[in-house]
Amino acid sequence: MANPHDTPDALKELQDAIYREKVLRARELTPGERCSDVFELSTFQFHLMHAGAMKRLGTDDHEAGWKEVRRSLDRLAKVHEAGLYTTTPPLAR
Repeated sequence: MANPHDTPDALKELQDAIYREKVLRARELTPGERCSDVFELSTFQFHLMHAGAMKRLGTDDHEAGWKEVRRSLDRLAKVHEAGLYTTTPPLAR
């Protein structure tokens, strides 16, 4: 593979190779390993949300941070249940 700094297409080739490797690795996982990875990523994401909530609140109180995370998740659930949030793109006009 060419040096990404030598040719414009080399970076794209490197990105494609990395993506391909990740996909092939993911395909080899057992269902249990996939589930474990999901829990690990979810836990990491919750901690990021907690840190963001504490920063927004300007506090070091961990309990207040978790309450803010819960409030945000509840708000998101209400918006989703009301049909205001969807995971599918809108229809093209």
